[in-house]
Amino acid sequence: MLRLLKDWAAGLRRDLLALWLAARDPAVPLLPNLTALVTAGYALSPIDLIPDFVPVLGYVDDLLIVPLGIALTIRLIPGDVMARLRSEAKGMPAPPSSKIAAAIFVLIWAAIALWLSWLLLAYD
Repeated sequence: MLRLLKDWAAGLRRDLLALWLAARDPAVPLLPNLTALVTAGYALSPIDLIPDFVPVLGYVDDLLIVPLGIALTIRLIPGDVMARLRSEAKGMPAPPSSKIAAAIFVLIWAAIALWLSWLLLAYD
């Protein structure tokens, strides 16, 4: 069982790196390119949309949303292109950190905070 989980995690890491490469590959069509960009950016961002310290929900993105995003994007990418990207991803040492995605999530949280502040002040 433990070996199965390790293999699954290694495959997930490889596929995530392949999606990071797919977001920059001109052979990938527009829709899969955008979903690869969003999925890889979210997964590689050092800041989560739902912080991990939030009970239960904090780990939902890591255990559910990211693997589902990867699976959806892989289905959208042509098979031969995905096979090439997976082989390129095997040689990559470590996943890069996406500071741009982190900045986007900080902006989303700031926008939510401003909107909630506006709601509270409007109904005062």
